[in-house]
Amino acid sequence: MENMTTQTIQANVITPDELLAHWQGHRALTRRTIEAFPEKELFEFSIGGMRTFAELIMELLGIAGPGIKEIVHGETTALNEKFDHQNKKENLLKAWDETTTILNEYFPKIEEEDFHTKIKAFGQYDGTVQSTVFYFIDNEIHHRAQGYVYLRSLGIQPPFFWER
Repeated sequence: MENMTTQTIQANVITPDELLAHWQGHRALTRRTIEAFPEKELFEFSIGGMRTFAELIMELLGIAGPGIKEIVHGETTALNEKFDHQNKKENLLKAWDETTTILNEYFPKIEEEDFHTKIKAFGQYDGTVQSTVFYFIDNEIHHRAQGYVYLRSLGIQPPFFWER
């Protein structure tokens, strides 16, 4: 009988470093979207009962940094979408930049073989590390689009979405 060797073939379409760069490109665009808002409207303006853009940003802040830390450490944390920004755009931007630093520090600590590991993000959401990261990115894109609608309704040109 012939000696059969099992060969593992790994196919990558995108590396973890490229995925982080892709996400950070979206984050830079979302940051410019925050900057485009007049301060008052950032915290008060909404359409059709949707949350303000500041509230949407707090959700994104509550997910990204804590979510990546949870993935790396394997310790479940509660989802917290609220912090005292004192209705100041500069405080939201500061928190956004701090989260960018957290992502740059923690994301590279995710081992490539762990991207398919099953997890329950924030103790609630079943998926894999990969699907959870994609959700974090997709959710940001979704909420940024809501911000674009707000900006356009205020007569403000949003940043070009392709300039990431």
